[in-house]
Amino acid sequence: MGKTDYYDVLGVSKNASEEDIKKAYRRMAVKYHPDKNPGDKVAEEKFKEVAEAYEVLKDSDKRAAYDRYGHSAFAQGGAQAGGWGSGGHDPFDIFRDVFGGSGFDDLFGFGRHGSSGESRRQAGSDLRYNLKITLEEAFHGTEKTIKYSKHVTCAKCSGSGAAPGSKKVTCKTCGGTGVFSMRQGFFSMQQTCPDCHGAGTKIETPCHNCRGTGRVMESCTTKVKIPAGIFDGASLRMRNMGEAGANGGPNGDLYVAIYIMENKRFERHENDLYCTRKIPFTMAALGGEIEVETVDGQANLKIPAGTQSETMFRIKGQGMPDLNRPGNRGNQYVKITIDVPTKLSREQKEKLQEFEKMCNMKSGGFFQRFKEKFESL
Repeated sequence: MGKTDYYDVLGVSKNASEEDIKKAYRRMAVKYHPDKNPGDKVAEEKFKEVAEAYEVLKDSDKRAAYDRYGHSAFAQGGAQAGGWGSGGHDPFDIFRDVFGGSGFDDLFGFGRHGSSGESRRQAGSDLRYNLKITLEEAFHGTEKTIKYSKHVTCAKCSGSGAAPGSKKVTCKTCGGTGVFSMRQGFFSMQQTCPDCHGAGTKIETPCHNCRGTGRVMESCTTKVKIPAGIFDGASLRMRNMGEAGANGGPNGDLYVAIYIMENKRFERHENDLYCTRKIPFTMAALGGEIEVETVDGQANLKIPAGTQSETMFRIKGQGMPDLNRPGNRGNQYVKITIDVPTKLSREQKEKLQEFEKMCNMKSGGFFQRFKEKFESL
């Protein structure tokens, strides 16, 4: 069974505003939060599904790609599309981003997801890389080597943030719980500890290499496989190639956004290619055959006698590969324009005038209308 439409998951229409999407997420996330549904596996999966849908629809770029291509927008090299939010993203982190603080824990005092000491894992940030390719590369598929910078786990302290020989000590403010409790009258509230920021521990001596952050900036090189038939604006998801997580959290993902450069020969619409070919006016009248350039070679095209300018011919199966149906291709459409000579010799004029008389038309009639029509193109 395929994935449920993200708009249906959140219960909003496809033209919903960002605020409507956020409100819908808040409502659904609270409804299915595991702390309100202990032991309910269905609710737990629904909670993750709601987080995944929100992660895509809250971002205008991701939402635009999803609206155009659906769940298959981010398939790479024929692999199954993961979509944003599936794998590598903690739904509780998304929840906290929306509700603030430590989310449900701070608001209602339920659970301890990520709120105590070493269990507070944080996923690394996702990264975006814009990659330009040619139409020919999009047609054949290609592999590109890209270089980018990202935060990686510090090798000196293995991500702990502590200098060699130093260690982490329990935070005195929260007693290692990562949360700070306050009581106001009959109400007891909790918030993330302001001293250790929810970690529950503090570093005695910070690592000099990363200054206690556990991460350093590094230049990375990786290869990106681009599938044949990829569309302009599509994104390829490189799992775990984003920034390093904190406290043992998973790495983020790298999204490679594909931009296809303008092509002087062809214009692309979905999987179909369009081009224009100019032919002599004599061929338009008498008919003939021409060679047409395609994205991967040449093709012959028959021109029927009496072809008019702006006539569109189809060359079946000479378009772009179908990304979702390997082996299938779109079509190529050729628009014919008539090449009317701007200069005629005396002999050419006499022959055309003779032809005009043979058509039993007044002087200046057929030839003049023919000339005026096609010189205006």
